[in-house]
Amino acid sequence: AVFGRCSAIGNTRWLQRTSSALVRCCEYRVMTTLIRDTEQALRTDPPHRIRRPVMLQEWRNATFAHWPVDPGHVQTLLPRGLVVDTHRGAAWVGLIAFEMAGIRIPGTPPVPYLGTFPETNVRTYVRDEDGRPGVWFHSLEASRFLPVATARAAYSLPYMWARMSITHSHGYVRYRSERRWPGPRGAGGTITVAPGSPIMDPDPLDVFLTARWGLYSTGNSGTLRYAPIEHPAWPLHHATIGHLRDSLVSAAGYPPPAGAPHVLWSPGVPVRVGLPMVVR
Repeated sequence: AVFGRCSAIGNTRWLQRTSSALVRCCEYRVMTTLIRDTEQALRTDPPHRIRRPVMLQEWRNATFAHWPVDPGHVQTLLPRGLVVDTHRGAAWVGLIAFEMAGIRIPGTPPVPYLGTFPETNVRTYVRDEDGRPGVWFHSLEASRFLPVATARAAYSLPYMWARMSITHSHGYVRYRSERRWPGPRGAGGTITVAPGSPIMDPDPLDVFLTARWGLYSTGNSGTLRYAPIEHPAWPLHHATIGHLRDSLVSAAGYPPPAGAPHVLWSPGVPVRVGLPMVVR
């Protein structure tokens, strides 16, 4: 009798796991179909205006390093309600390093010291079930603990506290990062990039990797949220990698990047952040 009960319990658990996997597979296929039917070309300028931003900031000296990755693997790293966005059949993981500057609430001056700091994030590109494009952050490194704690609490974003620096020398910009909290401690690396000439007419891949007008996050209860972003079109430049050593992409759950990255640089943009809204 005991064996029978254990067998029944085991079968029930197997059925539950199998059913869950089948449901997840069906949801993925349905969402992929919906997105394929509703997908529109991404715009270099914002598709919306944020009349009452909750936060103003600037993103300066931004380097975009991207690698193509398997869409199926990316999907396993996303929450329910999001599907990986692809360009010509490939998903992309990005390592984005820049200086966050002038953080402030509308109507107030920039926060001294705490409002300006280096940041490096690992991200990919997604759409919700309505086909709305956005960014999914796997991790965001920042050198100021209070903004890290605030962003984790208020936006449910995976901010990490890190030792970081941005330096300029002989035409190169160098970004350094070493994670302090939470783990894995020591994750980080160094990116050295030489900005080049302006890109007057960004190609479709450049637009796909940079023209994103919102970010997704999940709260403690698993609720999917979307925060709109508004800024001018990125003034993009060609760029050349001088040195790249990174463990953040692997720490986010990806295989070590293979091959040279697709690299862009920008002097930056002013940014308006809207109030997060519940997607589901």
